[in-house]
Amino acid sequence: MAPPKKYPDELRERAVRLYRESDPKPVIRQLARQLGVHHEALRNWIRQDEADRGQRGDRPTTSEVEELRRLRWENAELKRANEILKAASAFFASELDPTRRRS
Repeated sequence: MAPPKKYPDELRERAVRLYRESDPKPVIRQLARQLGVHHEALRNWIRQDEADRGQRGDRPTTSEVEELRRLRWENAELKRANEILKAASAFFASELDPTRRRS
């Protein structure tokens, strides 16, 4: 379970929009101080927004991150199911073949 977010989504969206629409671009530290957020949080939000818009190639997009998270969860579930099936198979194989040694 993910920890609760420190900043609401509306603040994040407003801060990124304010940075993106400003000309010239404001200094991130000053803008963060004015908005009452940590400057590294604002910097990360801006970077993620740029990745989502295709302006950065060094970060995965939000949809890619969500897909990766979903696939990792699905992979873990399949591994758990596979282990259960292996254990059940070994159990039933030993029940069907009484000459086989039990360990």
